[in-house]
Amino acid sequence: MDFESKDPENEVIKPTINGVLDIMKACAKAKTVRRIVFTSSAGTVDVEEHRKQVYDENCWSDLEFVQATKMTGWMYFVSKTLAEKAAWKFAEENNLDFISIIPTLVVGPFIMPSMPPSLITALSLITGNEAHYSIIKQGHYVHLDDLCISHIFLFEHPKAEGRYICNSHDATIHELAELLRQKYPEYNIPIKHGGGYKDSHFLFQEAYRPGFSVPVQLGRYVRRSCGNLPSKGIALPADEPSVAVSNGKDLEEKVEGKEVITTTEVPVPN
Repeated sequence: MDFESKDPENEVIKPTINGVLDIMKACAKAKTVRRIVFTSSAGTVDVEEHRKQVYDENCWSDLEFVQATKMTGWMYFVSKTLAEKAAWKFAEENNLDFISIIPTLVVGPFIMPSMPPSLITALSLITGNEAHYSIIKQGHYVHLDDLCISHIFLFEHPKAEGRYICNSHDATIHELAELLRQKYPEYNIPIKHGGGYKDSHFLFQEAYRPGFSVPVQLGRYVRRSCGNLPSKGIALPADEPSVAVSNGKDLEEKVEGKEVITTTEVPVPN
């Protein structure tokens, strides 16, 4: 996803919608596809002028606000929202078993040669990419492993239907910065990141509870995301070593009252 596209309508939005519909047309034509699990995005749910305290699968982003504001990543929010809505319409018209999974900001190791867009945002406090700070003012995170298992679960569960949010941790930009300063004191993590964020949370659809909550610390998510950056030739800006905050919170608690749609625990190496 090119956030710097000069022609987002033709380079991002239309290809995203047409690509999804082309796949669904092929599935309808084949008549052998059991179920389609579509990877949507939290950007289809919570992007609006006045953020709610709680978001669930019935919420949709306000595209009029997005297109009027044109904030960082606006073409991504528009393309994913329009693509999912078009997919739901096509599925209903063609009697396809369709499910959408809505991950929050995906973090973890990656195999592509450059940093994926989700990590450009998640690690923006380390790289100094201030344009992405607005996205993580009130951040929501899920690990790649948990998202993959969630796809498998939703494909196999016979009664699964509708939209599903896949989220593990909620953290404000201030909490994330504090965590990063503790774990990476050699980097110049900014102290001031602006204000204006509103605490919010994602609720999971409660019809299906495999019984597994993710106890993994957000710090481990970050460490696994940063771990293979040097091997990809991605250099992070370093400053003179600073003193780590001694009383920071290590965001390791489970999200109270929420269930994560995964079926087996994913071992996380230290």
